[in-house]
Amino acid sequence: MKLVSVIIPVYNVEQYIADTVKSVLAQTYPNFELLIIDDGSPDRSIEICQQFCDSRIKIIRQANQGLPSALNTGIRNSRGTYIAFLDGDDIWLPEKLTKQVDHLESCPEVGVSFSRSALIDEAGNELGTYLMPQLRGINIFSLLRSNPVGNGSAATFRREVFEEIGYYHDKNGRSEVFYFDEELTRSHDTEFLLRIAIKTNWLIEGIPEPLTLYRINSEGLSANYLKKLESWEKVLSKVRSYAPEQIACWESLSKAYHLRYLARKAIRLHDGDAALRLVWKAIATHPRICFEEPLRTILTFSAAAALYFFPLSFYQQIEAVATQLTASSQKRRILRERL
Repeated sequence: MKLVSVIIPVYNVEQYIADTVKSVLAQTYPNFELLIIDDGSPDRSIEICQQFCDSRIKIIRQANQGLPSALNTGIRNSRGTYIAFLDGDDIWLPEKLTKQVDHLESCPEVGVSFSRSALIDEAGNELGTYLMPQLRGINIFSLLRSNPVGNGSAATFRREVFEEIGYYHDKNGRSEVFYFDEELTRSHDTEFLLRIAIKTNWLIEGIPEPLTLYRINSEGLSANYLKKLESWEKVLSKVRSYAPEQIACWESLSKAYHLRYLARKAIRLHDGDAALRLVWKAIATHPRICFEEPLRTILTFSAAAALYFFPLSFYQQIEAVATQLTASSQKRRILRERL
């Protein structure tokens, strides 16, 4: 049974970290090491982690340097044949590692295996809806258009993937190997996946089961759309440095998709003015999104317009019905694809 290295970066998650760690210890796949990376967390998160008595747990401390740095520290200290990441506020279902390892063992051409995710609220209650990313045929444009893996807690990687895309860089006066770009405080995971797709032959594939519980919290729905757009443009700039031709082909279209994604974020925050401006900007940036994904674009525009023109109380009634219909449709699709 091959060893899996589970890496949890920890910073200000004292409300959630106990449930996160318990979900790893409850895995049906027993051969793992759990590396908890304390990124200079100022709260009680690490004190809570220290209460777990399990020889598979190792706590590694560093001064606060951000999420990409914590992930790099975890990878450098890992020993597993496979490596999986779990955010400090998310939860895995017990079969997560078993099914991901089975997928990687049965598909030697797959370097990144990920699962779908069920959405939960800040209190841990399931919302009934899911992240439904593309599972097969993932290419550079798929990654530029959206993050098909869905979130940072959904994927398990072969160690060989990291060996192929790592690069050396000077840090604090010494040369170290980097996997995630520590200058990208946001969207570092998207650039990381793009580097895998561009520089290696490994496939990125998903399995239909929702094995991750992904927490939707107020911080995750931050309304700073300008900063989110700037972070995306930094990713494009980084990828342009090693794959200029691919970026030239897809840059304006990918920006349009990202603007539409930000519009959907604004809708979830009930910010109708921002949502309408963002979706119009998306269409103006590259009208092709209206033809490539007409239903999603129309629904985004319709929701933004309804939020802008109708009273919030009326919009919330529409939203509740739409959420129920979406949840039912997603559950049927998951069941069909599992069968």
